[in-house]
Amino acid sequence: MGEDTGRTLVAGIDSSTQSTKVVVCDAATGRVVRQGHAPHPDATEIHPDRWWEALTTATGGGLLDGVAAVGVAAQQHGLVPLDDAGSVVRPALLWNDTRSARAAADLVAELGPRAWAEAVGSVPVASLTVAKLRWVAEHEPDLADRVASVLLPHDWVTWRLTGRPALAVTDRGDASGTGYWSPAGGAYRHDLLRHAFGGRAPALPRVLGPAAIAGETPSGAVVSAGTGDNMAAALALDAGPGDVVVSLGTSGTVFAVSPTPTADASGAVAGFADATGRFLPLVCTLNAARVLGAAARMLDVDLDAFDRLALAARPGADGLVLLPYLDGERTPNLPEASGALVGLRRANMTPENLARAAVEGMLCGLAAGLDAVRAHGVEVRRVLLVGGAARSQAVRAAAPSVFGVPVVIPPSAEYVALGAARQAAWALDGSDEPPAWSLGAGERLDPADDETGQRILRAYTAAHESLHGA
Repeated sequence: MGEDTGRTLVAGIDSSTQSTKVVVCDAATGRVVRQGHAPHPDATEIHPDRWWEALTTATGGGLLDGVAAVGVAAQQHGLVPLDDAGSVVRPALLWNDTRSARAAADLVAELGPRAWAEAVGSVPVASLTVAKLRWVAEHEPDLADRVASVLLPHDWVTWRLTGRPALAVTDRGDASGTGYWSPAGGAYRHDLLRHAFGGRAPALPRVLGPAAIAGETPSGAVVSAGTGDNMAAALALDAGPGDVVVSLGTSGTVFAVSPTPTADASGAVAGFADATGRFLPLVCTLNAARVLGAAARMLDVDLDAFDRLALAARPGADGLVLLPYLDGERTPNLPEASGALVGLRRANMTPENLARAAVEGMLCGLAAGLDAVRAHGVEVRRVLLVGGAARSQAVRAAAPSVFGVPVVIPPSAEYVALGAARQAAWALDGSDEPPAWSLGAGERLDPADDETGQRILRAYTAAHESLHGA
């Protein structure tokens, strides 16, 4: 790896739902000099050892040689329960495992949605760790009795990287997605943890500050605090006032950096913390990029052909509407819902219209997220559109009209891994602010007109209300 001589290198690890991705960057500029990748099993629960195996594969061949610092970002909310010896008690329950939906509803009923929102910034839904803990306590009591400590996915990977220390660590961004840490108060709510977990409060990781050091790897590389995936993406994109990030990955997310915490008793907006000391109001949908993949399979075409079909249809798909609740849904909170095609007529039953309806349905769910963060005082001047599905030309064509604001497509990059790498560089440097990395201006797309998007959104809203109410 002689081409890296004379430069300080940092690495960012993205342990996502689907895979582990690693980027090695120049610490001064953020330029990626090498990268690796390895898949994860496709499941809603997974033994954490699979994450470690994927990381080992992704970093094989000396990928981390010469790296001075490493940061880890990972899927939020997942429950990693450990016993007294640090062994995994049961496979990790991931954010998209909806078995905990009833547990979440019970927690809300017991204390009330406003009490939860004011306490921890979010109202429990199936994805939050606190709901998964309640599910384990109720459905696997023998295993629950063995749980001595609870980590999140990024906590566990960081813990392994730093040699399994006696005291694990996390950061405020990822901790804010548990349902038992308060972004406004900056502290764990052990009373809520005990309430959820049968009167017991397992040990929790220490919450580090944004530029803190978690430890070192066996080779001596500094390991930063790490964070959740959305927090890392916001850090990589350097989102500022008026910027709202819409990420189209396995899940769909809408989030913006805010100087003040939020508390939404409706549960639509999760009041998370970010990775810089500020806050990250966020709306999440379970169904994003996989909606397009599922529709392509239904049409028996690959994604490129699917894109062409969607582009060939008129905006609005001639009245055909897809409600994309294919895996249930988190926002709106409909964990038992299924997808639906509404407005079917002989004249609009074409592959082109179905493809277009899938694209527009996915985007309309996220447009509702934009409205939700606006309602909490967040300015929306432009949307930064990222994630795998942002590469779709049909998505790019429809997004500005559906969102009703200019859309910027930043240069293609692994933003979560880049955010983790930027945090690593920050921890290594020890400055008050993260290093100034620039990803480039990106491509700007403006809405064609005001009416097209409003017409699509009205049809989507009417279809939703006809099946699920207002």
